[in-house]
Amino acid sequence: MDSSSIDLAGSEVESVARHDDRVSVRFSRAYIIKTMTGSSERTRWWQAGTLVFEGAEVEGELPDFPAVCRGGDVGENIYTYRDMIPVPLESRGSAHCDLRFEGQPGHLKLRAAAVRLEMDDRPRYIEHIR
Repeated sequence: MDSSSIDLAGSEVESVARHDDRVSVRFSRAYIIKTMTGSSERTRWWQAGTLVFEGAEVEGELPDFPAVCRGGDVGENIYTYRDMIPVPLESRGSAHCDLRFEGQPGHLKLRAAAVRLEMDDRPRYIEHIR
């Protein structure tokens, strides 16, 4: 089965916007790893997109943006994705986020009632990974 996921480490977060109970994490450059069935090689791509949390409550203060992500957790219901986000992602139910950023002591921590990933345009190829 072919699969794609955002590699959080190194992905560039442009901003985090709050509007009522919606929190949008805007990636100016999310790094995507694609794996194809039957191939030992993987490919690396980049694409802009937004991770949207509905019914969200932010814990603590927001870090400064723009920032480069060092990794963290994104979860939905019983699943926690460490240092990655599956593409596509859309889920209702318990969602959470705990992202760390280079050069910043604070985290982006939140809990929400739903999460979805909205990717823009199309992915752009970077390299083959052997």
